[in-house]
Amino acid sequence: MEILPYILEQFINGVQLGSVYALIALGYTMVYGVLRLINFAHGDVFMVGAFTGYFLLTKTKIPLPFVFFFTMVITSALGYIIEKVAYKPLRDAPRISLLITAVGVSLFLEYFLSLKSMFTPNYIPFPRPFEIKTLKVLAISITNVQITIFSTTFLCLVGLYFLVYKTKYGKAMRAISHDKETASLMGINVDRIISFTFVVGAALAGIGGILYGIAYPQINVFMGIMPGIKSFIAAVLGGIGVIHGAVLGGLLIGVSEVFVSAFLSSTLRDGIIFLILLIVLLLRPNGFFGKIIEKV
Repeated sequence: MEILPYILEQFINGVQLGSVYALIALGYTMVYGVLRLINFAHGDVFMVGAFTGYFLLTKTKIPLPFVFFFTMVITSALGYIIEKVAYKPLRDAPRISLLITAVGVSLFLEYFLSLKSMFTPNYIPFPRPFEIKTLKVLAISITNVQITIFSTTFLCLVGLYFLVYKTKYGKAMRAISHDKETASLMGINVDRIISFTFVVGAALAGIGGILYGIAYPQINVFMGIMPGIKSFIAAVLGGIGVIHGAVLGGLLIGVSEVFVSAFLSSTLRDGIIFLILLIVLLLRPNGFFGKIIEKV
């Protein structure tokens, strides 16, 4: 086995995993940017996205682009409901109340959906929407699954960039992230923009759930826990509240996890991720791109 092609293939595998983490981390960082809230239920929205994709692929046989679209609609509606029911009534409460509520929403989604009358607590196979094919590019193997994940993630990032920096809603989101009270005085509907932010973040998490199911075709109702934690770490590493920081952090976490599994041991991969977080917080407490993190 030639070492250089192997390293490059593992790097591609890491970018594949990191792309999913980046999509989830964007939801964390966007919500924190406008509300200063760590939405720990976000990993479970990712799980709902995976299950939505599963049912659409197995029950309807619709094309993959429509699966993405309808999953985005459903997870966006879930994000909107979570914000209105669980977080909006506590908008002016102490921040610890919001944090506890976020954990409660996460546990509710996991255990409610694990009921036999809903889904199942067991692992179920995720259907692949197309036959897996491998391409050789300069002695490096790359699959059509990886191409699908890279292209979908890229389109999501381009769309998010356009939304945040080229639209009135994006300008309002950025204004609220800097100063919510002043933005309100300038005529911005803060409640509407916060809800919109939850909707966008949930849509991205739903897409991430489908991509994760395609890449690692086994899902269950507790699948959002570790990807959610790692994506939160990715957001913190990049500088929570900074969109490009979340993307960079997600890719770093994904590549690190795959390299540790490939060259050391798969049992060490989670520990190494937390070690990276510890080192970065010791050397650069505000993350790579330096927004101040408000303590809970």
